[in-house]
This record gives sequence, C-alpha cells and structure tokens, in this order.
Amino acid sequence: MAAGQGQGQKKKFEKFDPNGAQSFTPGQPQQQYGVNGGYYNNNGYRPNNNQGNSGFNNSFHQKKPMSYQQFQTANQPRKNHTDSVNSSDFDSSSEQSSRLTTPTQSTTSLTALNHSMQKLHVSPLSECLENFKNSKNLADIRKNSGDISDKIVEHGLPSIDEWELYDFIKLLTTSKSSSALLKEGAMILLQTLVSSAFIDKQPYEAYLIKFFPLCLNQFMAKEINVVKAAQKTVDVLYTCIPSVSSPSVLLNELLAYLQSSAKWKPKVGALKIINNIIEDASAEVLKMKFHVSIPILSDISSDFKPELAKEGFKTLTNFVNVLEDNLDLEKNLPAIVAALNDPKKITACINSLASTTFVTEVTEATLAILAPTLNKSMNMASSSQDQLRLTITIVENLTRLVKNYKEIENYLPILLPSVKKIAQNATLPEIRELASKSLKVLETADEYTKKHEFNGVLSLEEAKKYLGEQFKSNSIIQNYVANIVADLSNVHKLEELKHYLEAILNVKSDAKLLEFATEEEKEKYIATMIHSLKELFHIEDEEDIYEDEGEEIVNTIFSLAYGGRMLLNKTRLRLVKGHRYGLCGRNGAGKSTLMRAIDNGQVDGFPSKDQLKTCFVEHKVPTEDEKSTKLDLVSLIQTEEDFTNLPREEIAKALEDVGFDETRRSQALNSLSGGWRMKLALAKAMLMKADILLLDEPTNHLDVANVAWLADYLLEHSEITSLIVSHDSGFLDKVCTNIIHYESKKLVYYKGNLSALVKIKPETKSYYTLTDSNAKMAFPRCGLLQGIKSRTKAIAKMVDVTFTYPGAPKPSLSDVSCSLSLSSRVAVLGPNGAGKSTLIKLLTAELVPDKGTVEKHPNLRIGYIAQHALQHVEQHKEKTANQYLQWRYKFGDDREVLLKESRKISDEEKEIMKKEIEVDDGRGPRQIEAIVGRQKFKKSFQYEVKWKFWLPRYNSWVPKEVLLEHGFNKLVQKFDDHEASREGLGYRQLIPSVIRQHFEDVGLDGEIADHTPMGSLSGGQLVKVVIAGAMWNNPHLLVLDEPTNYLDRDSLGALAIAIRDWNGGVVMISHNNEFTGALCPEQWIVENGKMVTKTIASIDEDRFEDGKHGEVANKVMASGEAASYQKPDDDDSPANIKVKKRKKKLTRNEKKARDERRRLRHIEWLSSPKGTPKPQDTDDEDE
Repeated sequence: MAAGQGQGQKKKFEKFDPNGAQSFTPGQPQQQYGVNGGYYNNNGYRPNNNQGNSGFNNSFHQKKPMSYQQFQTANQPRKNHTDSVNSSDFDSSSEQSSRLTTPTQSTTSLTALNHSMQKLHVSPLSECLENFKNSKNLADIRKNSGDISDKIVEHGLPSIDEWELYDFIKLLTTSKSSSALLKEGAMILLQTLVSSAFIDKQPYEAYLIKFFPLCLNQFMAKEINVVKAAQKTVDVLYTCIPSVSSPSVLLNELLAYLQSSAKWKPKVGALKIINNIIEDASAEVLKMKFHVSIPILSDISSDFKPELAKEGFKTLTNFVNVLEDNLDLEKNLPAIVAALNDPKKITACINSLASTTFVTEVTEATLAILAPTLNKSMNMASSSQDQLRLTITIVENLTRLVKNYKEIENYLPILLPSVKKIAQNATLPEIRELASKSLKVLETADEYTKKHEFNGVLSLEEAKKYLGEQFKSNSIIQNYVANIVADLSNVHKLEELKHYLEAILNVKSDAKLLEFATEEEKEKYIATMIHSLKELFHIEDEEDIYEDEGEEIVNTIFSLAYGGRMLLNKTRLRLVKGHRYGLCGRNGAGKSTLMRAIDNGQVDGFPSKDQLKTCFVEHKVPTEDEKSTKLDLVSLIQTEEDFTNLPREEIAKALEDVGFDETRRSQALNSLSGGWRMKLALAKAMLMKADILLLDEPTNHLDVANVAWLADYLLEHSEITSLIVSHDSGFLDKVCTNIIHYESKKLVYYKGNLSALVKIKPETKSYYTLTDSNAKMAFPRCGLLQGIKSRTKAIAKMVDVTFTYPGAPKPSLSDVSCSLSLSSRVAVLGPNGAGKSTLIKLLTAELVPDKGTVEKHPNLRIGYIAQHALQHVEQHKEKTANQYLQWRYKFGDDREVLLKESRKISDEEKEIMKKEIEVDDGRGPRQIEAIVGRQKFKKSFQYEVKWKFWLPRYNSWVPKEVLLEHGFNKLVQKFDDHEASREGLGYRQLIPSVIRQHFEDVGLDGEIADHTPMGSLSGGQLVKVVIAGAMWNNPHLLVLDEPTNYLDRDSLGALAIAIRDWNGGVVMISHNNEFTGALCPEQWIVENGKMVTKTIASIDEDRFEDGKHGEVANKVMASGEAASYQKPDDDDSPANIKVKKRKKKLTRNEKKARDERRRLRHIEWLSSPKGTPKPQDTDDEDE
C-alpha cells in the first residue's frame, strides 16, 4: 500500500494520465512516470515496483533499461470502441482468423499485452516481435513469422533461447486477453520456424522440446482454428524430433506433462504423441523407461475422465506390448495390463502368472509391470493365503532369474518390506517358509547393489562427463545429447551412438560448439568416447570378435526361441566360407534348435536356400512305413524331393563312397544300425552339394573307424562350411577351425579348436575331463535281492543264444553266452551293425531268442535306456516330465516294460492258455484266470492260481515248472515283473514333490520337469527324463545303449560319476572310449555274430578330474572277480536261490557221535600218506 493509506482502507487507483506524466529520458533506468510516479494499465493493475528483480523470467536475466518505443507503447492512449471500428488500420478485406467477430478484440488485446511485453528483453528480434504482435490478419502473421525465422537463422539457432522466443509465444498463448488471431499466429510462427530453421539441424531440435506443452495447452481453446493449428504444430514439431531422442528426451517431457494440472484434452494429445514414440523408437531404449512410464500411465488409465482413461489404457497397453518378445509374459500381458488398471483384477493376474514357467532372463522392464501388481497382491486385505503363496512363489522365481542386479535395484524398496512382512506375519507356516526363502534371494540382490558403485546404468551426470568440454558452453544441448548418450550406452547400442555423434558434429575452420577444426579431431573425439564406454560396459570390439579373414557368407543379428523359452537374444551369427565351427554349450542351450531353425529358414537375415544351400544331418529313427521296410536304399533316396532327378548310378556311387557295398545298398532302411543310418544321412548331404553342413551329433552311433573317416572327409572338403554339434571332444579338436560358445543367450566366437577355447576359458575344461563340478547326477541305491549274498554272483545270464531278425539272411548273434552280477561294469564294443544292441535287447527280454535260454533272478529289476532313448517319450510330448513319470508308474508296474515284445501275448499263446490243466488236487482240469501270488518253494517258486469260474477259496499253489511246461511263460513273467516292481516302489511316493526331487537328482531342473512339455525339451534333457524313469523303481541292473548320445560334457561327466559311485550292475554300449575306459573293467567284444569276453587290468582313473575309481570298481579290480560266463551246473541258475539253513541244536547223544567221528577221521589222517590235506570238522551228519 502507498504511504498514508489508512489501515483496512483500500486506495482507489487512478487511471494513467499521459498529460501528467513526468519527462522521460530514454536509456535511464528506474525512472518514475505517471501519477505519483506510478503507472497503471487498462485494468487498473499497478505492478510491483521491484519488477526488475522479481518479474517474469527474471530468475535468469536482469531487467534492462526501457527504450523510448517501449515507453510510448506502454502509455499509448486508450481508444474507444467507435474509434476502433472506424480506424483506418482495419482492413475489412484482409484474411480473418476464425471467431474473430470484431477488430476491437485484436486491438484491445494489443493494448492488454503491452505490459507483459515490457518484461521481455530488448534484442535484435524485438522489432519483429512487435510487428508480429500488431498483426491484423493471417497474412501479416505469416509474413512476420517468416521475418522472425530468417532473423533466427541469420544469428544462429541458439538465439531462439537467448532472445526469449519461448517467453513471447507463451505470452501470446496464455494471456487471457490474447486474441484468437494471435494464439493461432503463435502456432503458425512455430510451424514456420521449424520448417525453415530446424529441419536436419541435429541436435538443435533440443530447443523445441519445451514448446510441446505450450502447443498441447491450446487443445482446450474455444476457437476451432486454434485447436487445428495447435494439432498441426504438434505434428510438425514431432517430425523434427529424431527417433533416437524421442524416448530419451521427449518422452520424459510428456510424462512430466501428464503429471501436471493440465486439462484432459491436452493430456489426450500427449498420450497420442507417446503412442507415436512407442511405434517409432527403439524397443530396447523404451524398456529402459518402463520404471518411470508405467506408474504414470497406470494412473492416467484409471482417471475419472472417461475419455482420458480410455486413451490412457490404450497407451498403457501399447507400452506394455513392447515386451511381447518376452515369451514368458506374451500370453499374460492382457491380464497384467488389466491388473495395473483395475486392482479388482489382481487375483486373476496372479493366477495367470502362477501357471507360467519363468525361464527368460528377468529385466527391469519385466519388473516394472509385475512389481506393482505383486506388491498390491501382498498387501491387499482381500488376498487369501493361497494367493499369498502364489505371489511369494512368483516373486522368488522372478528374482532368481535376474542375471544383473542393476535390473532389480529400483524395485527392492517395493518388494522387500512386503515379503518381510509376510515372512513374519503370515498365518500358515508353509507361506512363512516360502517368504523366508524369497526374502533371502531379495536380500542377496540388495547387498550386491549396495556394494557396487557402478550398477551397469550410466546416469545423466556421468554421461555429461563422457561428453567432455565440447558441450559445456551450452547447457541445453549438453543435457539433450547426454540423455541420448546415456540411453544408447545403457542398451549397448554404441554403434548407433557413434553414427549419431558423427551426424551432429561438424568440421569448420573456426572451431566452436559441436564443431572441430579438422576431420581427424572429430574422429578422435568420437573414438575416444566410444572406447571409454566400451571399457565401462565391458563390450568387446566386433573386430576382435570376428577377426577371421575370408569370404563372409552369413552375417546377421537374430533372436531364437523354442517351446516358450528364449534361447538366443539379439545375437550375431557370422560364418566364413570353408570354416568349420564347433557349437558348444550346455544341454538345452539351443544348439540343435539353431541348426533346425537355419535349415527351416527361420533365422532372420539368413540367406535363402537359393543363395546358400544348407543340409541338416541328424540321426533319426526310421518310421515303420512301407518305404523303410521294402525299398532298397537307392530307390528310397530317389523318392525324396531333393533327389528325384538324380540317376541311380550317382546315388549308388555316393553310397559306395561312404562304405555301402552292394549288399548293404540292397537292404531296407529299418534293418540298418544307428551307425549306418548316420552314414546314409551323410551320403545325402554329399549328393545335395551343400554350401553349409549342419551336423548334429554326427559321431553318435559311429564306430572309431567311421569317426576317423568323417573327420578326414570334412578336412578334405575345405570349400564346405560346417556347423558341428558334438560331445566328442577329440573329434572337435581335430576338425574345428573356430568355436561358437553359448554364453548368456549370446553366441561368442573363439578362434581355434576346443583346446584353444580351454586356454582362454579354463571353466570349459569339462570338455576334456569327466567331472560333475558343473552338473550333478545321483542314482538311488539298488535294493536287496533275495538269496544274493555276493556281489559277484550271477543275477542274469544268457546261454547259447541265437537270434535272427525277420527277413535277414543270417543270424545277428550265434551261440552267445554271458552273465551279469551286481558288481558288473561291462562295456559292449564292436563295429556298427555287429549286433551289440541286439545282445542288450535279448538280455533285457525285449527280444525273444530263436535258440538258447535267457535267465534272470525273479526279483531282478532292470533299468533300460535304449539306443534311441527318445523312443521312450516320443508318444508323450504333451506331458511334462513329472506327468510322464506319474503315467508310467501309475498302477505300480512299469508300463514301458509291459510294451516290450517279450511281454506281449500272441494269439497262439492266448489259445494255449485257454486250455484246461490238471494239477493233481482232486478237482479235475480247470482253466487259469490269473496268477495272484507267489512264494518260495524248494529251490524255485510256486504261484497261487485263481481258476476261472471258481471262487478264490479254491485257489491252488502250482510249481513254476508246471506252469512253464504248459506254456504259461509270459503269464509267469508278467507276475514276476509286477512283484519286482512292487518291491522297488515299496518306499516310493508317486507324488509331484518327490518326483521333482528325483528329476533334480539326475540333473534335470525341477522347474523344467514340472512345467515344460517334453516336446519342448532338448535331446540331452530328454535323455535325463529317460534315465530318471528307468531309475525310479530302484533297479539292480542298469543297461545303457549309447548313453553318451545327446548329453553335453557337463552332463556326461555327471553321468560317469553317478555310474562310478552306484552300487548296482551296469552294462553299456558306447563308442566313446573315454567314457567306457574310465568305468568298465570288463568288455564284451561283438563281431561277426560272436561275442568274446575280455577283462582289462585297470581302468583309466586319470579321465576323472578327482582321480577316483569308485567303490564298486575298486572291489572288482582288487578281487580280480567278474561275473564272466562259466559253464552252468544244475544249481547255477539265478532262479535257483540258495537259502542258508539254520543250524540244528545237537542232543547229547548226537554230540558224542560227532566227537567219535572226528576222532576216527583224525586217526585215519595220521595213517595216510604224507601231504594228504587235513579234513575239516563239520556238524553235517553225512560227512
């Protein structure tokens, strides 16, 4: 208040009288003018006398002296309405803005803006701005807009900020007295400025970012032309912002605008711009913005204004769908968005997530959309105990899949308190235990983030340091470019960053901001920055990784997923002509899947088969169709599409080159052994004349000679590029020129063979030694066998067995005899097609011999893993491993055993078993319905028989020999299998939790066993499923036909140590000398239908990393005993169980008689010739 004004009484302000104004001297500050040295505008507003220090925008600039023109403008006399209408300044024919009813509004607006304009600094642009403010129509607006743009271009784009153009446009658009013409003109000015001055002028578009909110605010204007002009201006501004900066800078501006108090229509406009950013920008950079964007968009999607909420939900959905490449979340994204939008749908979302197996690496973006929902689920009063259990389990699973703890850093403060609260206060002990486990995982992540200063994310301030002195003189450009540098560095797009820097930096003789004197200085600046960032993020130069010289035939970046799992994520595949690449990685990493994807044309950027021929060589089990059973090999190949036009002679020559003589070429496919089928696949590859050979386990089923032949073939044909997956380290060492190693869902390249890789990465030494350091496998101890006291006593044997396949010209095996014990460690060796697998199938009763006998202990349980192990599970691809094991042992018996040929009852045998038999019990001949019991009888067994049409009380005990004599062999065998299985499963609970632990014991991840269908598992993982199935009923004897096929080195070492330490018998077929030589002191050599037994003096303990033999092998070698075959006597059958008799207590007379016998025997020995052995005393009456 002015001095002298009474308390509580307001002084009436007088209007400005120009005649009473004091004289004004231009250029002199702090002059007083008007009544009492003050001045008033048309609204009677008296400004603050301290306006020079606190007026608009004076936080940045000191008020400059007022010019005489400014003084005249500020003090021009007010015109009445009549004067305004009749003014010659008004041109009725000029172009009018919409809704501009009279020129009075424009003229009045100019007068009302005078005071606000005084706050702008005097600049070279002042005259242009004054002319713009006085524009009478759109033609003037456009002319003056052009003048302003020309002035800014002439003096440099940074002048847009120095001359306060933003403040001028803000005054035009926000002043209540500003006319519609000027508001529309402000938009036209921006359009003109962008079109003439900012196109292709990176990075000066940084000055335009702050204009977006001004334009969006005009969406609430009453004049439709202003709204249209604002929309067009927003579109023009957006086209000027490059896609590399829109998510880094513009998105942040729009998110801040959404949090402001702006009206709903402008916010809808902002959301539409964000939708455009989502469509145009890099997905990797957008994922870095999830932690900021998702909470804001979630709030907008539930706004009270329906139109805004609808657009917000649409934007939120689009933003979340950036994660659609995450196969774990792909199907759950709609439920996640619904839960973010509506808390009532959180329960449905949790149930949906609980049924998902999380296997993909969890990133910050994943946590950004899940953490809010999980946190609300843990804190809602309506959450049930079951929902809490599911939520805690999801939190733990997600946290375990966080590979880089920088990703979870922003969400630990959200999740930790909630999980801790449940661990302490949950009602059920089970939930408290689950929460405690999850809490430990979260606390581990929290400790890690606190210890490490650099968490893998480059901040804005750190990015400014990497920009150096070059940008410090302009803070707007510095912040703008630093944001881009930080975001591109954090997603490791350094090549893109390099191109961006090259685009924005210039070379001029007078070096200024963003300018260098020479090209060399510019290149040095960029190279130094990129090198420093690579060191910070530990990124290797591509030149170092792909240093191979030669003709490049493939170079592409791609991702690969299979069966709901991400295998490779945005990695590079680069192949050079003539090189042989070994693909190495753990089971399930995706080696075979990559080859199959290449062969099927599913790898992005891989040349088509017209440009580059590929041939996928894998081992397949032939189908039982007419072609594979009747056609000879040449005719069979001719039926395939790729070889239809080839002459028979050329096909026959190719087969002959790989070892097929005329006799073998005349055979049908299903009569070939596994090794010969692999050679047939290689012959097809030769016929195709492929540029790239994709070899998936080519040495599987090949004997030593054929492996050597394959290696020589690859070395000779140096024009062929090969991708090889093999677990044979010797083979890879011999043929590979490069190794491609799977590391964290990336392909990493190493020059040289496998041994060269081990020198660089010592942890890969498991490719050379058998170790379980990287994978663990343990077998359940086998149970006891009734009557078997010695580990070397035969429990299964064959005597003079001969077998011939139907249609074969000669027997596969002739007069073969062998036996096995609990201590057996037998390797069955021989060339391909010699009959090794046939021998095993006869021993396990999968085949029935033509001649001879196969005997085994009645309670003996055999775990069998066939050569084509996947046959066991190929009919159950839709089941998980856990479900498969439940199906297999559901009724107590092993259903796989019941499917064997030896267990199937033929029609003839059914007729035989229908006949009535007499068992001398006085009830006459009767028909057997079933065998229901078994007990020991003398040196064999007798079986309880249920008779057809007779009540159970009339059951009879029939000796085994009688049943076999009448042809009931398979009925007896079936009951023996049932009893053996029942004994083995006596302590087993067929429930998911126990089954899961069993799979984990044999090296298969429990999550995969529980949730992943077997159709999505790799070959190595399926082998583990088969091993687990075979070991479930605690077998006494494990039979392995080519166990090393499909297993990676880690799993192979784990299997070797598990076999070494197991207490049951093992017999295996394998061409892997490293594997058999480390485990098997006994060898059965099969060749030309005959079998020879050989016992080696010692096994190669150096092949184990720990240098141990194992308990069983040590005992065998120490005793020199083996269950090798000997001619049987009457009591040597495994079925003839000797039971030790209890000693009978002697009477007094019996003791006297015994002593007398001993005395006479001793006298007889004394009178015998010298050297006669002294007889032993015995209690037996007969001796």
